[in-house]
Amino acid sequence: MTVRTTVVVGATAVALATGLAAPAMAAGTDTAAAMAAAGTDTHEATRQAVRAAVKDGVPGVTLTARNGRSSWSTTAGVGNLRTHAPRSADDRYRVGSITKTFVSTVVLQLEAEGRLSLDDTVDKWLPGVVHGNGHDGSRITLRQLLNHTSGIFNYTADETFGRTYFLKDGFFKHRYDTQTPGQLVAIAMAHEPDFAPGTSWNYSNTNYVLAGMVIQKVTGRPYGEEIRHRIIDPLHLTATSVPGTRVTVPGPSSRAYSKLAETATGPTYDVTRLNPSLASSAGEMISDSADLDRFYSALLKGRLLPSEQLKEMKTTVPVEGIPNAGYGLALIDRKLRCGVHVWGHDGGIHGSSSVAVTTADGRHSLAFNFNGDWSGDTDAVIEAEFCGK
Repeated sequence: MTVRTTVVVGATAVALATGLAAPAMAAGTDTAAAMAAAGTDTHEATRQAVRAAVKDGVPGVTLTARNGRSSWSTTAGVGNLRTHAPRSADDRYRVGSITKTFVSTVVLQLEAEGRLSLDDTVDKWLPGVVHGNGHDGSRITLRQLLNHTSGIFNYTADETFGRTYFLKDGFFKHRYDTQTPGQLVAIAMAHEPDFAPGTSWNYSNTNYVLAGMVIQKVTGRPYGEEIRHRIIDPLHLTATSVPGTRVTVPGPSSRAYSKLAETATGPTYDVTRLNPSLASSAGEMISDSADLDRFYSALLKGRLLPSEQLKEMKTTVPVEGIPNAGYGLALIDRKLRCGVHVWGHDGGIHGSSSVAVTTADGRHSLAFNFNGDWSGDTDAVIEAEFCGK
């Protein structure tokens, strides 16, 4: 099961997939062969799923999993199609909509501090911002933003936005444009809502642009500063950043590739450099797999939220058409074929598809990235790690 939560939902419909690859190195420098000789779990099912993703067309995969105090990493394919340099277990990459879980965590921390309520209307904090063509911020709560039941139109589904930023001609002309949160919300307000607030579910990146704006209104600081102060620094997430308008990905990192088309065929383009303000608080962050494992593990263990707020975050609504998943407050519950439940989020943005999940107790975590956005089975990787032998 793949919940399509990419920030790139326009013309390219980039799916958030799960897949990993590799000739892997496990804990420390032990090889898979050495681990097998010692009777240690070699995670062969996961390695096979990663290799299959590369065979399916993903340029390269990087993955790190943690179970208790032990961790292991694997890579496959290449990080650079021109030089054939391999991917690294330490690669930093754009995480797309995984950003949403960081944003939701900050909103819930503010609720725990008594500075806002999930039942507050959007208009209470952003008066007049959600207005027009049937949108009414006085009828939409912050909870409905966070669980995508607001009905607010998804700005990345706007056809002009899609042609401008997701297709080849538009992307190379506009990749360094700066978009403000207000401009992104205005794109959504030019359309009618998808449904009346609270009556259905539909993934909308606009919800989380608004959530980032609420954080700034409540705290007086940009949402990225709050994430750094409340999450990145306390957890020592040294590879995680909120880039704002910075167009590069800090090293170590690989290149990111896309077809920049409505099909998965045709030429492949290097899309590594872009201004991520087009994703804003819906999907602009950068991280690596080890940091994402640490974040989701800490979150599910209750290190970031009091029990009441964590319960709110884990209260899910059905995701239409996907019977084995529920969407909480930027936390997806997936039931795997072996009965295991994992909690986390997917993330997609130009040239990058990522997944980060953990078990309910936060003990067993997995995070990985494809540096291509048009192929690969992310579900197969998750299933292999948590259900494979």
